[in-house]
Amino acid sequence: MGARGTAVLSPRALNRALLGRQLLLGRVDLGVAEATEHLFGLNAQDADLAYFALWNRLERFAVQDLTVAIERGVLVRSTMMRATQHLMSAADFRLVRPVLAPLLRRVQRNAFGGRTTGVDLGELVADAAELLDGNGILTRPELGRALARTRPGADAQALGWTVQYLLALVHPAPSGTWGKRGATPFAVFPGVPEAATADDVRELIRRYLAAFGPATVADARTWSGVSGLREIFEQLRPELRTYTDEAGRELFDLPDQEIPPLDLPAPVRLLAEFDATLLAHADRTRVMTEPIRRQVCQGAAVAATVLVDGTVAATWTKDRTGVLTVVPLRSISAADRAAIEAEALRLLEFAAPGAVHDVRFSG
Repeated sequence: MGARGTAVLSPRALNRALLGRQLLLGRVDLGVAEATEHLFGLNAQDADLAYFALWNRLERFAVQDLTVAIERGVLVRSTMMRATQHLMSAADFRLVRPVLAPLLRRVQRNAFGGRTTGVDLGELVADAAELLDGNGILTRPELGRALARTRPGADAQALGWTVQYLLALVHPAPSGTWGKRGATPFAVFPGVPEAATADDVRELIRRYLAAFGPATVADARTWSGVSGLREIFEQLRPELRTYTDEAGRELFDLPDQEIPPLDLPAPVRLLAEFDATLLAHADRTRVMTEPIRRQVCQGAAVAATVLVDGTVAATWTKDRTGVLTVVPLRSISAADRAAIEAEALRLLEFAAPGAVHDVRFSG
């Protein structure tokens, strides 16, 4: 027990809690929209990442299931947590986007403030909304050039990126669907409040804990990129359960969420790059050791990883010829290698049905 009588959670306890909430202890029978809301968003920096995320978690999942949800606007892709591309339900986007507005303004200022000196950003956003209202959808380069026409000498690229951060935009299909890449299209998303209420921020924290808890204040800040969350956790304290980790840090959780048994088995999973399981906490030892983290997370890149017994054991890459290569980061038993190979073949068949597939271990 901790100093105040709270339970101390080991890294394995935190691991099993995270895997359970991220639907990685066993595939479940959910629809794509329900699953995406349960997970509180999917990383979508590359078009295919959200597809792999759902394939890892759902019993019955086909590419078309997610594509249709994006085409119908049930799920939307936009700049969200940590100022990176995510896929969320339309309802969650309306909740989350205003909470993230201060972060996105800060990112714009740091990245493009010098290149938009002298530009009235309020007018810029209003003009961009009017252009998009009249044209429906414009790519970021198209919108930047259109805005630059009435701002002689302005940096069109910086204008396009600035609008992406300052206006509640989404990137409509076919952008973000399986295999579709190219210039990012913009469309204004209706019904998004300009500013978040205190209730909005509290609800964001509850949803974060449901998907990733138990967690520290620093964990929530790392996941979201939002500062000033300690006060919000204090407001929520009366309704939350608290623990400590083995380093003595205070962890918060929803009172109705249980910690799974420590001996609960965790199946092999091949997570794609930037999977939220690896990015949702400041302290990532619940899923990987620090030496392994340094190999997986290099600069802005986060490798595709193999989970064995719930923790990162290897990275993986897939080439265009149907070869998936596994690079072990620690010792892997023969039985676990066989399980990895079987899961990798299933992933390859999902990605390219009927093609010739091969799984190789490097080292």
